[in-house]
Amino acid sequence: MTGLLVVITAPSGAGKSSLIAEALKVDPALRLSVSYTTRAPRPGEQDGREYHFVDEKAFIEMLARGEFLESAEVHGHRYGTAEAAINDELAANHDLILEIDWQGAQQVRRLYPDCIGIFILPPSIEELERRMQKRGQDSPEVIRRRMMVAREEISHSPEFNYAIINKDFDEAAKDLVAIIRSARLGTDRQLARHPEIFRLGN
Repeated sequence: MTGLLVVITAPSGAGKSSLIAEALKVDPALRLSVSYTTRAPRPGEQDGREYHFVDEKAFIEMLARGEFLESAEVHGHRYGTAEAAINDELAANHDLILEIDWQGAQQVRRLYPDCIGIFILPPSIEELERRMQKRGQDSPEVIRRRMMVAREEISHSPEFNYAIINKDFDEAAKDLVAIIRSARLGTDRQLARHPEIFRLGN
């Protein structure tokens, strides 16, 4: 298994999805793992692109069958990553981004200790709240709850290999791409992917 698994986590409103979309556009070798969720699609989202949208019953049945690599409940909705899909992508030598919360990231690290963990941080709590309000998707009460959860999420940021502060979007996007490219160049990964080149010295 030589594909690179990149786990990206951030509080709601930190710009995680936008940064990932930019990385996917800049680096065509990257792929995005599409998770399952019980929440309703947001405006502009499509089933099978941002998420596989399923109802509570279907999600529970998948969970009971042990199909999820990781799962968590966030903001009252369930999220989960299908283990078979991840294994197939990595076995095919594809570099994969996994966009999940800190709870899921902990579960994934136990199974894939060599994964690359990246936490996206806002420049301040005040800016995070402003971005949520500007997004116009949530009521004031929902934003208040999300802000409470965000503080808990940010407290787990030291668990990750890298932290990107999304103050300037273009710079943060460059940082994200740079981290992924650097991870690909690790000697162990290069040796696994290109053993014939390393044999040139023998």
